[in-house]
Amino acid sequence: MPIYKRRRSALFLPASNSRAIEKARTLQADVVILDLEDAVSPEQKSLARNQAAQAMKDGFPMEVAVRINPIHTPWGEADLALMQDLKPDVLVLPKVEQAADLPEVRLPLWAMIETPLGLVNSQEIARHSDVEALVMGTTDLVKALQARPMKNRENLMYALSQVVTHARAYGKYALDGVHLDFRNLDSLEDVCVQGRDLGFDGKTLIHPAQIEVANRVFSPSLEEIEWAQKVIAAWQAKDAQQGVTVVDGLLIEELHAIEAERILDIAQSISTGNP
Repeated sequence: MPIYKRRRSALFLPASNSRAIEKARTLQADVVILDLEDAVSPEQKSLARNQAAQAMKDGFPMEVAVRINPIHTPWGEADLALMQDLKPDVLVLPKVEQAADLPEVRLPLWAMIETPLGLVNSQEIARHSDVEALVMGTTDLVKALQARPMKNRENLMYALSQVVTHARAYGKYALDGVHLDFRNLDSLEDVCVQGRDLGFDGKTLIHPAQIEVANRVFSPSLEEIEWAQKVIAAWQAKDAQQGVTVVDGLLIEELHAIEAERILDIAQSISTGNP
């Protein structure tokens, strides 16, 4: 079973905002993403790059990712060159549309799926050996589809499910897109639950107020932990000749025991604070 990494909450921070970077070190986000792209105006690109470099040198208590500008933009090559030197924990690549877009760098990559072509090619992107996670860029995707935002995201179900499926097919993480209505924590919880139930490992965020909800929803609940403990106990106690057992009236097979182990591994990682 792969080692679990906590990616329940991945907070985007504009790298041009030094106060936000400093505050991030005190937050409970599993990942901070220093953003050089959408959250930074063209006039502040160089400042953001320099501040991201200094922030990484100063260090963070959590996993650090950097989202660079697309390579074809005026800032992309300089961003990439600096990241190859500084080596953040993760390099986040925006608007990836095919595996050929992925640079040859010795860094774990998160590929953002934000366009129809990226969605169509998400399987080949997930297959790439350097890609560690697929990240939904739901805001850009809605625009590119000429669709409209829907509260229940019904018009994104195909895209969300396809990205999760392709991520899982190649043993990669899958992170859900941002929730723009950042003051509405009730609607945030609804879409976090939806994303969790679709199979996502966590959610990208745009405001510190969203962290608690994402961490809670994407953590195993007490009921899930108790269920997993029952399943493991029953599976270990069953007769060696039996391929199934029963827990609370439900038939339990090996696949349930494997899932129970996964839940307990996640819960243990969260409780001990291990990344």
